[in-house]
Order: sequence, then structure tokens, then C-alpha cells
Amino acid sequence: MAENKQKWEEISRRYRTYMRLEKHLSQNTIESYMRDLAQFAHFILRRYDVVPRNVEPEMVERYMSWLYEHGREKSSQARNLSGVKSFFNFMLIEEMIDSSPAEHIAAPKPSRTLPDTLSIEEIDAMISSIDTTTVKGLRDRAILELLYSCGLRVTELCDLKIGDLFFGEGYIRVVGKGDKQRLVPISGVARDRIQLYMDVRPGRKSSVEYLFLNNREKPKPLTRVMVFTIIKQAALRAGVSKQVSPHTFRHSFATHLLEGGASIRHVQELLGHESILTTEIYTHLDGSHLRETLEEHLHIEPAV
Repeated sequence: MAENKQKWEEISRRYRTYMRLEKHLSQNTIESYMRDLAQFAHFILRRYDVVPRNVEPEMVERYMSWLYEHGREKSSQARNLSGVKSFFNFMLIEEMIDSSPAEHIAAPKPSRTLPDTLSIEEIDAMISSIDTTTVKGLRDRAILELLYSCGLRVTELCDLKIGDLFFGEGYIRVVGKGDKQRLVPISGVARDRIQLYMDVRPGRKSSVEYLFLNNREKPKPLTRVMVFTIIKQAALRAGVSKQVSPHTFRHSFATHLLEGGASIRHVQELLGHESILTTEIYTHLDGSHLRETLEEHLHIEPAV
């Protein structure tokens, strides 16, 4: 088993390098893929003790059954299978195998549940709950204003640099998934809140390029976990009982824009989605406005 395990580790390292250098995936995405692969490898070694090139379709099917038996959500099962398929596709590219054992394995269709969205009043209450008499408070308020103003992913927020701010032109530069850049308009309120924070920002006299920093003696960029904590605390203070995360602000941003009459294509561009169908999932609109815009942009014949 030790020799087979070593082979899994060797190919896994090559796969990591491939995702970073060839696919240009973000570090968070790579780590997610590697965690899922490590779990799959552990299962295969424990049950069958074979190297990657000897994995058979029945083994992949048994792994999917194991995920189901252990109560994994359908979305988690689908994500795991996607990772397994990606790994074997890499082996195909590298000519380590002739066919993928996961090629014909079907993923369970995730149940389509709409995420929570916040009302404008709830967002205002969360933002207003922050004490802006401290540097931390100025930072936290700027973060919430920016999340709602621009609909950023949490990683995009953490990666934002001072050089990405173009306040004179009224937009910010965002680096999204796959290192794809987009320009997003920023509200005057968010811009002003960021400026107030920048005036007292811990790293303003240093060479730290990242916008949002922690409050330690040697400031470092804010992490995803810290942003989640900031939002959870604001929701608690404001009495918002919904499940709130950075993505909740992103959902709310998209939904409120569409409710205000924005086209779904415009919202797609602001969110940085490759597919307009992804944008539709990120909204709470089921009315005629959303249906008509989807039909228009996807060239779907209206139902009779």
C-alpha cells in the first residue's frame, strides 16, 4: 500500500502544478480540488489499494455511493465527482491513461435552492451597527459598503489592492476567477467610506499593497475568515436572523439591480459570470421581467 500511496502523491503533485500553471486557477480553488482528490485517493487505497491508472469505473461509482451513504449533499457529491473527472482528464492529457474511469459517471442533480437575500433595510441596519470611531470600524464599514456596492466575491475583496481603485473614473478593477479582470462601477458612498479608512489605514506608510488589512502591529491582508466574522458580528448586532455571508451581499446586489430594472446581461458582467444562467441562479426573481430577459438573451421561444 505504501508504494501505491506514493504514486498517488506523486501524480497529485503534478496535478497541482498543472492547475496552477496551465489552468491558472486560484489558490482557493486548487486547495478545494486537492482536498477532494485526497479524500478520493484515501478511499481507493483503503478499499482497493490500486494506483491511479488502475482505477476502474466501478470504483468511482462505489465512491459516489459512499459519499451518499455518509450524508453528503447532492451539491457536494457533484463537486467531488467534478474534481475526480478533472484529475483523470489531466492524466489523459499527460498520456498516463487511455480512458477516464469517471467519464460516464453521472453526477446527481443538485436541488435548486435560492440563497437568502437581504432587504435594503437589513443591509442598512448591519452597516449602521458598526462603530466608526475606531480604525477597525472604519475598515469594516468600508468592507460592507463595498460588498453591497460592487457585488464582489469574498476572495476578490481580500485581493483588492490600492492600485485597483480608480475613484476619479468611478470604478474599481477586480481580479476574478481564472485571473480574469473586470471593471466595476463603485458608488459614491462606498468610495467615501474607503477613503475614510485609507486615511487611517495601518499600512498607509508601508509598502503593503492590499487595501484591507488586519489591525496587528505588522499589518497583513485580511483573510476570508475575518470577513465572514465581520459580517456575522454585524448581523448579530443588527438583529438579522438570516444566514448571512459575503455571498449574501452578492446575491442581494444582483437581485436588487434586477428588481430596479437592470438587464440580466449587465448584471452578469458586473458579477463576472461566464454564463448568464449562473446569474439567473444568483437572483431571487421569478417574475415576468427576469423570464423575458432570459428569453431575449438566450433566444428561448416564449411558452405559449
